[in-house]
Amino acid sequence: MDSQSAKEKLEAAKEHYGREIRVFETTSSSSSSSTETTTKQDPTNTDELPDEFYEFTAEDYYRMLSTKKEDNVMKTRKIREAEQAARRSRITKAVIRVRFPDNHTLEATFHPSETMQSLADLLKKVVAQPDIPFYIYTTPPKKQIKDMSQDLYSAGFAPGAIVYFSYNESKGDVEIAASGSFLKEDVMSLKGLELVAEQEKAEVSQATTTEPVAAAAQQPVQPRKATTDKKMVKPKWLKM
Repeated sequence: MDSQSAKEKLEAAKEHYGREIRVFETTSSSSSSSTETTTKQDPTNTDELPDEFYEFTAEDYYRMLSTKKEDNVMKTRKIREAEQAARRSRITKAVIRVRFPDNHTLEATFHPSETMQSLADLLKKVVAQPDIPFYIYTTPPKKQIKDMSQDLYSAGFAPGAIVYFSYNESKGDVEIAASGSFLKEDVMSLKGLELVAEQEKAEVSQATTTEPVAAAAQQPVQPRKATTDKKMVKPKWLKM
């Protein structure tokens, strides 16, 4: 499928479901790679830390002292509320990724002021078996999301979050395993289309960058004019 058809299909899905959605597959290799990256960046992993890391310097002392002073300064309630409102106003969308047991992920874009019920309503539209009761949860540790009236920002889901999907009844997983997918067929058809659309953007950007360089390379190089040797004229005071 070409990039234009991919964009048209994504736009049609956006119009049908009322928001931008994407579908991609979460492989076990990417998960292990992510875990490995997290382990490498874990500050508690002291196997490769140099000896200088454990030295307590004067800079560390003054940093701790300044932090302690800042903590002792109590902010008024109005200032804290104003700062929180300012932080919230800067976040204009919440990108939620819902992972299913069959290693597929649904990505959808919400406004931070929308509630958890908006996410649940979308899942009822896109899953293959909407009549079977389901729930969503976060991990680790596993915590089921029960308050559907809470907005996404207050829940800590903005600017983005990952939640997990599961059926309340075990028979739901069995039925889905037999049908082959947790998501509807038309939703599954969106799988990978965002990569096709992004590839065109990358190609256009690369062409825009290389065109000026190619144009400059095609311009003929003007030969330098030979400079004529001028005779040195001695000043009068040097003449004998």
